[in-house]
Amino acid sequence: MRLPLVAALFIAAMVTGCSVKQQHTNNTYSPLTVETPVRPAGQSDVLNLVTPKLDTVRVGFIGLGMRGPGAVYRFTNIPGVSVKALCDLYPERVESCQKYLTAAGMPRAAAYSGSEDAWKQLCERNDIDLVYIATDWVHHVPMMLYAMEQGKHVACEVPAAMNMEDIWAVVNMAEKTRLHCMMLENCVYDFFELTTLNMAQHGVFGDITHVEGAYIHCLEPFWDQYEGDWRMKYNKAHRGDVYATHGFGPACQLLDIHRGDKLNYLTSMDSDPISIPNFIRNDSARRSRGEDPTGFRNGEHTTTMIRTERGRTILIEHNVASPRPYSRMYQVTGTKGFANKYPYQGYAIEASQIDPSVVKNHEDLSGHSYVPNDVKEALMKQYKHPIHRELEEKAKQVGGHGGMDFIMDYRLVYCLRNGLPLDMDVYDLAEWCCLAPLTALSIENHSAPVAIPDFTRGGWNKIKGFRHAFAE
Repeated sequence: MRLPLVAALFIAAMVTGCSVKQQHTNNTYSPLTVETPVRPAGQSDVLNLVTPKLDTVRVGFIGLGMRGPGAVYRFTNIPGVSVKALCDLYPERVESCQKYLTAAGMPRAAAYSGSEDAWKQLCERNDIDLVYIATDWVHHVPMMLYAMEQGKHVACEVPAAMNMEDIWAVVNMAEKTRLHCMMLENCVYDFFELTTLNMAQHGVFGDITHVEGAYIHCLEPFWDQYEGDWRMKYNKAHRGDVYATHGFGPACQLLDIHRGDKLNYLTSMDSDPISIPNFIRNDSARRSRGEDPTGFRNGEHTTTMIRTERGRTILIEHNVASPRPYSRMYQVTGTKGFANKYPYQGYAIEASQIDPSVVKNHEDLSGHSYVPNDVKEALMKQYKHPIHRELEEKAKQVGGHGGMDFIMDYRLVYCLRNGLPLDMDVYDLAEWCCLAPLTALSIENHSAPVAIPDFTRGGWNKIKGFRHAFAE
């Protein structure tokens, strides 16, 4: 039986942790809206936030399961870092990560483990500048809030927050404390993405009108690796794009989101879940413990369309269920050219956009087909981002998803040491995370358009264009 619209809206509000309004005036339709809380008195935005330079970035790590150990290792390869503390529920994980410090000639870190709130003791230390969080999604927000309350900058794994109440809490705390709060979105530093961003910023694609991103990754071989089965449980309980940031982050940087443009509204839909319920049903271990596959909520494939203030569009997809090749999609459509990463990495660019001194057979180029491989390589060499010119060799040596994790961590430390704005701020965190609750709201209301809040609360057009900061 179909729910009446009022009942559906009530349920959606409960799911997303926010109030919902829908307006119909003089036969016109406006999107569903969620509350934008008034900025607390005495606070202001933290756009382009700079904080005092840190000669040495003293860091404490919380969560040493899947992603934490790699982060500890990477930080031992970054100059100007001191690892002060390590925390995990399991002491053996903490001890295992001490080996990275020993191998790098660093002192052993203080160890915290064995209790659910050991991480609070780490945050309370007076010799830590940065708390690096790599736990399950549900614990991110309490840890971020407490760390900032204790005067610490925060870097948190993706997605950092899963509902609107939590997202606004993080934004408000970052504004209150005037501390950096960055989500650890590594894909914005991948080599094709960063090169393409540099090309876009130099006008190679003309005016960008449409971008695409995705997280398409069959997780069937990995479900059992998540502590306490937390990721499966979350997908079972929630519809919507619960893991959008890998595709969405690079797309938002291309469009200068909250740096000259803003997200206006989205609409989303999903297909019925089949593959993961079948996996639960057929997996002997899950069957033996009586796991029930019924009621699984996250769709097999979730598709979301977004429109911006400046009239550009974004397509975002999520699928962790189907047996498909890995893809983050990553497409850029402009008035003068096109870029595509998956499944074929290439560019289609009008000849007028390419310097004839760089590319031979210039007259043979056409925006109707991919440029030849030698032309692609020449373009990628010409527009290699300054970050990659500095770090590519070291990044590939240290590793972390091909090196992009190292670049992400290096840039975080570099900006803190030089008193520069971070590459990703708390408003990026909010915008990239809000797809989880807002796509669920759209889906639960028959793919109704949902307005996306301006998390800067009026500051989205203060900064003109996204740029990475460098010391002079």
